[in-house]
Amino acid sequence: MTLRTVEWMSKKEHSPLPGTIRMVDQTRLPEELVFLETSDIQEIWAAIKVLKVRGAPAIGVAAAMGLVAGIQEFDAPATAALLDQVDEVADYLASSRPTAVNLFWALNRMKRTARANAALAPTALKERLAKEAMAIRDEDAAMCRAIGEHGVTLLKPGQTILTHCNAGGLATAEWGTALAPVYVAQERGMDVKVFSDETRPLLQGSRLTAWELGQAGIDVTVICDNMAAKVMQEGRIDAVMVGADRIAANGDAANKIGTYGVAVLAHAHHIPFYVLAPTSTLDLSLDHGDKIPIEERGRDEVINGFGRLTAPENAQVYSPAFDVTPARLITAIITEQGIARPPFEETFRAWIPSGEA
Repeated sequence: MTLRTVEWMSKKEHSPLPGTIRMVDQTRLPEELVFLETSDIQEIWAAIKVLKVRGAPAIGVAAAMGLVAGIQEFDAPATAALLDQVDEVADYLASSRPTAVNLFWALNRMKRTARANAALAPTALKERLAKEAMAIRDEDAAMCRAIGEHGVTLLKPGQTILTHCNAGGLATAEWGTALAPVYVAQERGMDVKVFSDETRPLLQGSRLTAWELGQAGIDVTVICDNMAAKVMQEGRIDAVMVGADRIAANGDAANKIGTYGVAVLAHAHHIPFYVLAPTSTLDLSLDHGDKIPIEERGRDEVINGFGRLTAPENAQVYSPAFDVTPARLITAIITEQGIARPPFEETFRAWIPSGEA
């Protein structure tokens, strides 16, 4: 998946500023490929909130670039005032979605960069932050490629994986996380097939995963979420590969709602269940997944999804956007650093230096 989901578009040839964020509007897929280009901070916040840009790594990239967009026109009389503006914009963007830790990781990295370069004049500091945001994007692409290199070692030619939601190139800077091994396998001539859960209620699996795999010429079959047990029972699935929005120190992993159910089914059918994510998704400040904040979405996404009423208008709705898969159901967690197997925490601590988690 070579399509750049999120990128910074500079208006000058030799300077990153001024510029705009250019992102794929994922709410328009698969019907049409549309790009949203903006430097308006409120529009960027809304794009994250309503899932025009989505996927934990892509959200982190968008947030970093959004911070740059939010400060580039700020007329700072002194660097101290600009640092205050950095904090204000970061806090605003952080309020868009609560679960994906990459959002906060990227914003905290930008704030640390600002503080580390406080000796610069305001204009120079703005340019330094713009370069940091672009570095986050490039590093994410490299990390996803590395995840693919590690993950492909878990696959064999002719195998079929099941995935849930979208953890492909659309959810990251490039390559994806859960789908990165599939793209690497394709490069190497390995015949790997994919079954994609549609992923209710917003159908990221059928709208996005099937779209990008089809664009890449990879064999993909869409199934409704409640068909996963059937295809496992029939022996059609060799492995499950999913992404994650936050992973606790013990390996409990939050991902799109429905992932936990897929993990239970995989365990019952003795199918390996793999979680693939960059180390920026690890939150070692949380001992276990019970502490991961779970976002709740609006009722219209359930009863009036895509403009058609599918339940009584007065129906009560509970719509968590994520669930947490216990570490005991996870066969391995794959990051750019390598493959971790239970118990996970010791490996995580080795991957992330003290104080960076």
